[in-house]
Amino acid sequence: MDGLTQTNLKSLKKIYSGKVRDLYEIDEQRMLMIATDRLSAFDVILNEPIPAKGKILTAISNFWFDKLKHLVPSHFTGDKPEDMVSAEDLPQVEGRAVVCKRLKPVPVEAVVRGYIVGGGWKDYKATGKVSGITLPTGLVEAQKLPEPIFTPSTKAAVGDHDEPISFEQMSELVGAELAAQVRDTAIKLYLAASEYAATRGIIIADTKFEFGLDADGTLTLMDEALTPDSSRFWPADQYQPGSNPPSYDKQFVRDWLETTGWNKTPPAPALPVEVGEKTAAKYREALEKLTG
Repeated sequence: MDGLTQTNLKSLKKIYSGKVRDLYEIDEQRMLMIATDRLSAFDVILNEPIPAKGKILTAISNFWFDKLKHLVPSHFTGDKPEDMVSAEDLPQVEGRAVVCKRLKPVPVEAVVRGYIVGGGWKDYKATGKVSGITLPTGLVEAQKLPEPIFTPSTKAAVGDHDEPISFEQMSELVGAELAAQVRDTAIKLYLAASEYAATRGIIIADTKFEFGLDADGTLTLMDEALTPDSSRFWPADQYQPGSNPPSYDKQFVRDWLETTGWNKTPPAPALPVEVGEKTAAKYREALEKLTG
């Protein structure tokens, strides 16, 4: 499968490689963020790329950052990525990079769940709670919750696993005032995005946001927003409480990995071409449905 798994710009200095994105230094205020075609599943980066995934993710993120800008500022600077690099670096940048502000990251994944599924469903079955929040009894898998819940997790380094934490633990980590601001903003974003996605035939079951603080201490949405990598998208016309619906996201890869007996430590099994291509098609379908 063709795809960009590594970036190596000649005109800027690389400062970080994450699970999917590579960051390059522009100056003290700005960075270039490039979305590669790498795929991370169960916090392990797969060897095989998903064709054009980085470009699709960038297009979806950019769409949401713009659509939700009335609720929270984003990391965008307004500069064009193509203006930041030399001509020889353009193929690694076009369609998959953004120029973003250098922020102080809030060290927590801001997860919002509107439906009980995935890891939340496992916790609920075992304890009746998710991240310390007691939920109504008798829920079935994939059921819509009475209202969205905020279930933060730690932000692990590449190769490590994010761990769910309670809101109280998050408050200890970042301070009660910032924790409340992140929670309230994340839920507001989820509700607005869910309402829009519903008009496009998509249910957003859950999602995670990442936030940072600018030099003035303003909470700012960063990294990515409401993509198939950070969210669980379901086709509304195939949704049925009691079973996990087919999704537009990397759940397709996760489901295949679950059938292999893999112990979820590196290296991951080699991804069959057809699984990669079907995943790419799912990502494209999500982009087309959401943005028209």
